[in-house]
Amino acid sequence: MLIKDIIDEDFTNYKKVSMYIGTAICDFKCCKLANKDKSMCQNSEWINRPTIDIPNEAIVKRYIQNDMSKAVVFSGLEPFLQFSDMYHIISEIRKLSNDDIVIYTGYTKEEIKPYIDALKKIPNIIVKFGAFKPDDLESNSFTSHFDEVLGVQLASPNQYAEKIS
Repeated sequence: MLIKDIIDEDFTNYKKVSMYIGTAICDFKCCKLANKDKSMCQNSEWINRPTIDIPNEAIVKRYIQNDMSKAVVFSGLEPFLQFSDMYHIISEIRKLSNDDIVIYTGYTKEEIKPYIDALKKIPNIIVKFGAFKPDDLESNSFTSHFDEVLGVQLASPNQYAEKIS
């Protein structure tokens, strides 16, 4: 899988200690919706990072061998643009563990319905839906909100997490 980062024990993106996998591909939907350039992206520092090509099996092995992490978080850039690799990793982890799998996406549930339908067949999948909306923050019309499912603050009012399976 092509990634920008992997953190074995992340404490910021989910309520449980998680392996964080930062995916490498994005269509910059959030930027386009806001009519802004890529610099407004909440993951803009990731764009110019080197891309790492790590075998899917190596990610699975790394997760299973880590006793601290109790979940896996796939996040931005945009994980659903690498669905095949992500699905393979999730399927392999699920054979060895029932830990939570969390996927952060800028898409709505309707935009990625076929992917959500496929993931619903795998237990303990949580998806955070919704594009980052920088105008809400710039206008001070909104402050971040706490998402009960993730146990973390989310930046835009349209963002929410849902356990889909």
